Amino acid sequence: MSTTPIKRHDALRSLSKEHHYGLVLCWKIRTGISKGIEIERIKKYVDWFYKTHLAAHFSIEEKHLFTILGPDHLLVKKALSQHRRLEKLFRQTDALEKAIHSIEEELEQHIRFEERILFSEIQQKASPEQLKAFLEAHDDTPFVENTTDEFWKD
Repeated sequence: MSTTPIKRHDALRSLSKEHHYGLVLCWKIRTGISKGIEIERIKKYVDWFYKTHLAAHFSIEEKHLFTILGPDHLLVKKALSQHRRLEKLFRQTDALEKAIHSIEEELEQHIRFEERILFSEIQQKASPEQLKAFLEAHDDTPFVENTTDEFWKD
């Protein structure tokens, strides 16, 4: 696997930055689990992350980015299916330990898929006008951390 950084179009850089924070979430989950942190503490942070950052991220991708390739494109179908699966895992209220493990694994795989495959395809197929329109539609809001319970530091 290549370690060369992927050249990302300006219009997609803010989404890639958001993906970075998603990968950090996965790291926090792994760290919390390895330290034996109560799963309810991890779930509380995971719920906050989903509501505060990830739900809007999924929405902007679906409404303004995936439309560049269209709903019938196989990569878009795969990304949408992964979004639905992740949303279900985030909403799960029983079997929390299994759900948290699945979120950590599946979110990381999903982000890697979007970064390495889907975004590359979008960059190749999108017109300059489409990328400009996406850039205008996506608000590059800075990430704000929830420091209420930094369980990964325990």
